[in-house]
Amino acid sequence: MREKKEELRTNYQIRVPSVRLVGENVEPGVYDTKFAINLAEQQGLDLVEISGGDIPVARIVEYQKYMYEKRKKDKENKKKQKASQIQVKEIRMTPNTDDHDFNFKLAHAKNFIADKNKILLSVFFKGREIKFKEKGELILLRFADELKDIAIPEYLPKIEGKRMTMIIKPKTK
Repeated sequence: MREKKEELRTNYQIRVPSVRLVGENVEPGVYDTKFAINLAEQQGLDLVEISGGDIPVARIVEYQKYMYEKRKKDKENKKKQKASQIQVKEIRMTPNTDDHDFNFKLAHAKNFIADKNKILLSVFFKGREIKFKEKGELILLRFADELKDIAIPEYLPKIEGKRMTMIIKPKTK
């Protein structure tokens, strides 16, 4: 169920003695609330409280249009904020990863780095493969070496249980 967002107070919902009026077709200043409501009604618009305070700021606008534009602006800001967040993408391998698979995963990693994302490289050891930790470390270091032009390792390979990990981040200019 969607939560209903807090609506702004309009016209007779504004219960303060005076408001600071801003906007088009109005001389900015502090006015009596009843006078401001009458001014809005004369123009066929609404008096909308934009922000609170000792003397709240109000604007004479068409309420529905104002809310539509406000939601649109908020949605755009949210989209921009999400785009600027750095994500961590994971690439999984085994100590016996073949050259073709390695190159395929490397191509994906280059795309992730181009999108300014960090990469978590993981090498999983199954069964007795854990005896060959060097193979896993070599794969991770080779991966980092292939990406050295566009990315740098955040930390060197470390082993946690049956998994060896390393994080690579994009180079900053």
